[in-house]
Amino acid sequence: MLEKIDSIEQFDEIVKKESRFYLLKHSLTCPISHAAYKEYEKYANENQNMPTYFLAVQDSRPLSNEIAERFQIKHESPQAILISNGEATWNASHWKITNKALLNASSVTQ
Repeated sequence: MLEKIDSIEQFDEIVKKESRFYLLKHSLTCPISHAAYKEYEKYANENQNMPTYFLAVQDSRPLSNEIAERFQIKHESPQAILISNGEATWNASHWKITNKALLNASSVTQ
């Protein structure tokens, strides 16, 4: 199940609570982001053992910027990031965000 987050505080709690999870930076106005969101949603529905979160960049710019800075990953939207033990271990953007890519990344970086 996808859970929307909006604040740095929420994100910090997730990092403390979850050993591994995905985060999607999603643009509410971009058709490419919409397609990536659908792929992310499909992955989340089929892999419910992996926590999946997303943020809407228009609503959560400070959080989006904090994640880019903290993990030294240039901001892109859409952008999927796999976080393991507080470290970003994989990321992809735009058309590279597919159910298959998410599945492969989560199985490779265990």
